[in-house]
Amino acid sequence: MIALNETEKKWVDEMWERLDKKLSKTCISARGKLPYTTVNGVFDDKQGEDISWWTNGFWGGLMWLMYVGTKNEEYRKTAEVTEELLDKALENFFGLHHDVGFMWNLTAGVNFRLTGNERSHARFMTAASILASRYNTKGGFIRAWNGDGHEGWAIIDCMMNIPLLYRAAVDAKDDRFRYIAESHAEKTQKFHVRPDGSVNHINEYDPETGELVKTFGGQGYGEGSSWSRGQAWALYGFVLSFIHTGKQEYLDTAKRVAHYFIAAVCDDYLPKSDFRSPEEPVIYDSTAGMIAACGLIEIAKAVPEFESRLYQNAAMKLLHAAEEAFADWTNKEESILRCGSESYHGNNFPIIYADYYFAEAIYKLKGFDMLFW
Repeated sequence: MIALNETEKKWVDEMWERLDKKLSKTCISARGKLPYTTVNGVFDDKQGEDISWWTNGFWGGLMWLMYVGTKNEEYRKTAEVTEELLDKALENFFGLHHDVGFMWNLTAGVNFRLTGNERSHARFMTAASILASRYNTKGGFIRAWNGDGHEGWAIIDCMMNIPLLYRAAVDAKDDRFRYIAESHAEKTQKFHVRPDGSVNHINEYDPETGELVKTFGGQGYGEGSSWSRGQAWALYGFVLSFIHTGKQEYLDTAKRVAHYFIAAVCDDYLPKSDFRSPEEPVIYDSTAGMIAACGLIEIAKAVPEFESRLYQNAAMKLLHAAEEAFADWTNKEESILRCGSESYHGNNFPIIYADYYFAEAIYKLKGFDMLFW
């Protein structure tokens, strides 16, 4: 449980009220969509373009967050519709890859944990089985993406997908899911996380031996750089592995990455898209800060009392900075946070998971204790 002073509590309550005011409208106007960004202020719909797009679970997850916090049935209805839309992705199968945790942990997984819905449970376990099937038994890692040439690829993002496996191990009473998750986490800890707490986005391993062959800059500035969202995936992903396993080394890794992240943003708490890129142009990534804030809150819960405030304060500063610089609370724009960055060399626009993680961080600070991951 996070302890807030009166000023912090007042701000968190205000943010929650603003979220509810805006999302209680968009949950109806965007029902039946799988939003990724907005076009002329209106949410787009990924289901026609790519039903297997990796972000397609965040809208449903956002709706469940708001339902848990408000008990407004409209949120629940939209979450359930979103989950049903994703059945087309399961049927398609060939478009699915390492990101099935993002898609079904937040939708079917949350639904099952809240309601006991067996259809949701089946979807969740199907997704977990798909993710487990991507495990390279010789290399000790979960393969990223599909297609020729990616046989040995693993990415830092997968640390946020493996909680699907930790939960599946408990639900199915089958520790094989956990063994896979832990093996991947240990491989990532050893080869993705650098001594200073920065991380590689993409690693290529020899698929026959598991030996590290090469690293790639991926969505960051370049090889050896520090893609801020990758830092956030690692920060939150490792503390989640700690929560699910109790292994101290995962918490220690999350803290190392957190210290690097905090040092990189401490001037204004607005994360640049890459922490090791040229000063110009300035490219922000609101998504990185919101993911990191959620992870920092969980670290604050996990460490002793007098250490906790360091991580909590950093989370609060990230949230305040993003809200002041990027939030749009008007009805002209269905999204909330602007300046999401797909990649350092890509475009900058509102992205659905910036809104999701902002809401999740406020949800946590409100004291709601159901962990969505």
